[in-house]
Amino acid sequence: MKKSHAFALAFAMAAAVLFFLRAVSAKSGAEADMDTRAAPRSALTVRVETPRLGTLPVQLTAHGDITAWQEAVIGSDMSDLRLSEVRADVGDAVRAGDVLAVFDDETVKIAVAQAEAALSEAEAAAREARENARRARALESSGALSEQAILQYVTAEQSAEARVQTARARLSAEQLRLKRTRVRAPDHGVISARKATVGAVSGLGGELFRMVRQGRLEWRAELQSSELSRVVAGTPVVLTLPGGEKTTGKLRMLAPTLDAAKRSGLAYVDLPKGSPARPGMFAQGVFDLGQSAGYTTPLAAVVKREPFQYLFVLDADGRARQVKVTTGRRQADRVEILHGLENDARVIVTGAGFLNDGDRVRVELGTDSMAN
Repeated sequence: MKKSHAFALAFAMAAAVLFFLRAVSAKSGAEADMDTRAAPRSALTVRVETPRLGTLPVQLTAHGDITAWQEAVIGSDMSDLRLSEVRADVGDAVRAGDVLAVFDDETVKIAVAQAEAALSEAEAAAREARENARRARALESSGALSEQAILQYVTAEQSAEARVQTARARLSAEQLRLKRTRVRAPDHGVISARKATVGAVSGLGGELFRMVRQGRLEWRAELQSSELSRVVAGTPVVLTLPGGEKTTGKLRMLAPTLDAAKRSGLAYVDLPKGSPARPGMFAQGVFDLGQSAGYTTPLAAVVKREPFQYLFVLDADGRARQVKVTTGRRQADRVEILHGLENDARVIVTGAGFLNDGDRVRVELGTDSMAN
């Protein structure tokens, strides 16, 4: 009996000790939870800075086609003649007066020779008629010839002179035809299209070549009516071509009329010679309209959460507060803030994309003179 009593007493004492230890452990855990809630850990270490006031470019972006300044159509002035030689091809740079194609001129040369012979014959007849008329006038006072006979000699002289003029005109026409058997460039430029083919018989006025006059290209930018007043002749432009190449230009003129359906007008921008631009390209251009002041923040600080853009600013309690902003111009890795941000706000630059409104943050030392 004494052994049973002693065993029961020992078991009761062990149970009491175990209960006491569990109670102490539970109290310590509760106190730890209270301490954790009282002093939460920082969510993220961040870098902050205030908006910077700087000078930003004022630009206007537009799109349009690249075309030839003027495209000359070089046609045929001959009919029923065969092309015997083609000397120019697409892409060739030519000078004014260069021979581009040659027509077979044998028949024209024969016609020129015939016209020269006819002129010689007419001039010989005219000399005889002039001599006869001179003698007739000399005999007029003597009465040896009647007035009618004298008039016939004078009339014959005049007719002979007229035939000489006709023969000369015919010779000039044939010489002009012979000259036109050589198709020449009307100006210097670049051949952009060729339809001339050796052996072909071209009709009068038929197109043989097209040429970009003087090699000049222009960009025709489409601007809305509200944008036309922002640009003036001489405004510099930077174009981005489809392949990513860039070239510069200068505004030459604005169209005097607008498209009634689109309410837009064209701006004609001259492009430099030797640029990688080609007629038919569609390009984006940026007009340089000068500079103006604005406040900027790093682009990395802007958080895009459709359909708006936000910044996180540090408040006096060390928490991140989300503010909706309107952005403007960009320059390198910075962006202009138009609305929604105080000029002295402490903007969180790093880690903004991982924050939520109200998160406590720890400021990286040396990045904010106002941070604790």
